Amino acid sequence: MRDCPRPPQLEPRATMTALDQDSGTTVLRRKLTIQPARNWLTWLIGRPLPTADAPHQTIGKTIGLAVFASDALSSTAYATQEILVILAAAGTAALGFALPIALAIVGLLAIVTISYQQTIHAYSGGGGAYIVARDNLGELPAQTAGAALLTDYILTVAVSVSSGVAQIVSAYPSLFEYRVVIAVGMVLLVMFINLRGVRESGRAFALPTYFFLLMMVLTLGIGLLRAAAGSLPPVSDPPAFEFPKTLLAITPFLILHAFSSGTTALTGVEAISNGIPAFKEPRSRNAGITLIWMSVILGTLFFGITFLAGEIHALPSESETVISQLVRTVFDGRGTLYLMAIGGTTIILIMAANTSFADFPRLSALVAGDGFLPRQFTYRGSRLVYSRGIVTLALVASLLIIIFQARVTALIPLYAIGVFLSFTLSQAGMARRWWKIGRLESGQVVKERGSALRYEPSWPIKMLINGFGAVCTAVVTLVFIITKFGEGAWVVVLSAPTLVVIFTAIHHHYRDLAKKLTVEDSGPPPPIRRHRVILPLSGVHRGTLDALRYATSLSDDVTAVHVSIDPEEAERVRLKWETWGEGVRLVILESPYRLFLEPLISYIEEVMAQRQKHETVTIVVPQFVSRRWWHNLLHTQTALFLRLALMFRPGIVITDVPYHVE
Repeated sequence: MRDCPRPPQLEPRATMTALDQDSGTTVLRRKLTIQPARNWLTWLIGRPLPTADAPHQTIGKTIGLAVFASDALSSTAYATQEILVILAAAGTAALGFALPIALAIVGLLAIVTISYQQTIHAYSGGGGAYIVARDNLGELPAQTAGAALLTDYILTVAVSVSSGVAQIVSAYPSLFEYRVVIAVGMVLLVMFINLRGVRESGRAFALPTYFFLLMMVLTLGIGLLRAAAGSLPPVSDPPAFEFPKTLLAITPFLILHAFSSGTTALTGVEAISNGIPAFKEPRSRNAGITLIWMSVILGTLFFGITFLAGEIHALPSESETVISQLVRTVFDGRGTLYLMAIGGTTIILIMAANTSFADFPRLSALVAGDGFLPRQFTYRGSRLVYSRGIVTLALVASLLIIIFQARVTALIPLYAIGVFLSFTLSQAGMARRWWKIGRLESGQVVKERGSALRYEPSWPIKMLINGFGAVCTAVVTLVFIITKFGEGAWVVVLSAPTLVVIFTAIHHHYRDLAKKLTVEDSGPPPPIRRHRVILPLSGVHRGTLDALRYATSLSDDVTAVHVSIDPEEAERVRLKWETWGEGVRLVILESPYRLFLEPLISYIEEVMAQRQKHETVTIVVPQFVSRRWWHNLLHTQTALFLRLALMFRPGIVITDVPYHVE
């Protein structure tokens, strides 16, 4: 057996090891210590992190609450207002139904929380509704859940940031006309913070989250004490609100309409189940505890705000939010405590977008990993986050903010359908999972893509919990679609199936491409028995001669081609070629209409029509490479245009031969 060829000398800090030295293969592995160069991006988002550092980028429960609960907690700032907006259409008497509606929503929150607790412990790898639906309901429900969640995350950013800007406008009305610019700027700020990594973004958002909680607890505590003592007055100077001239009747449809608007308080509950891998070990336990913390805080704040809003007779308004009315009433004006509370609310609303920035990239990476989104979404950036997903989310959400002019009420109808659709699919999938577990024998283990099934004696109870949760959220989904359809919910009803169609088209492309590229059972590729080279040239110079030497090294069959636009220039090319062309034939293509690419492509097509079996045609293009990038703008990019024109034609290879001009 002959020895392996000796590898070349390596850099001092690099090592090389043979993968299979005994068999004499030439497959080698090099371990390099080269680090990315520092640039402006390093200054903006931080130094690049090695892959081995990924386990150290996880977060605990305290930081996890800030990262994944900000969306749910922030919804307390506008959920009550959205209930009041709908009830106000029936007059002030209807506003009294806000508290019973809030109580029903808190009950629904408890059901969803219990259901997602089971999901977290069953699927410790994360993925939430998408993974649960994929493993238990099939491909179409999984893609539906994925489309619903991705849509919801985009809308979460648009709604939460717009609501945060509404708080700023409430405190400083002069900024009203700049709300769109401010909102887009906030989205970009959150994007850059998230590009720095999960742990750093969590630390950046932890303090504002707990500051918001402190101010809300202080506001509710003082407000409830004043209400109990009878010293809490109605809101002074309430914002202008014009009740409709023809008041609507208080009907079950109106109540359901208000209920569906208020269920926006539940958005973000699923975020923790999607982001389990971001938690420290034991991941499922830490994520489950964080979910309970979040739900208790969310339910308490939402119910307390709704109760006090009724006590002070707050009115829904675009010019001043219900939260602003409540805080200035509790603290008797727009003093320091008012500004602190509004500031904390504004920050948590903008930070709510952080939940989407944490989950959207992870979910898009999962969907892309299954071949339903572009593969680029699976690549981690320099800070070990899915940077392409983060940037995509920021751009689409900013576009929505611009289209809807940062108006929360206009965005809300698009909002919660995706959330509750994903709730329904997740809980239905979990119910079926428990049903499958009930069919197993004791000790039997069945591995699925996202989890392992083991028999559990308590499977009937757990199936009942998830099944009941699925029914409840399905009813809410239908109510939301019916009551909000005419207000814009039809956009989501159409966009989700459209996304599923796009997912399917992408998946079919990847699947068909894999079949065509597979090397299994395909045999060796046919040999290249003949090689023909075409050398386009605009003149005879050093770059041309370098390309000629390369072309003649590939084949003896080389043809130089010059497109003649100016007869005098063509004659000069012919004379020079006779001296420097090394005997290679030259074809001059007359172009009376001064076209360049068209005659050249026509000639190449003529050659391709006459080529023999197993013959490859290579286009060798000489190309200037200047020291300064802008110099390239002064030269025709022939290779680029040829590649665009010929890239879809089989049997053609286009090669650039650079000539570096110092």
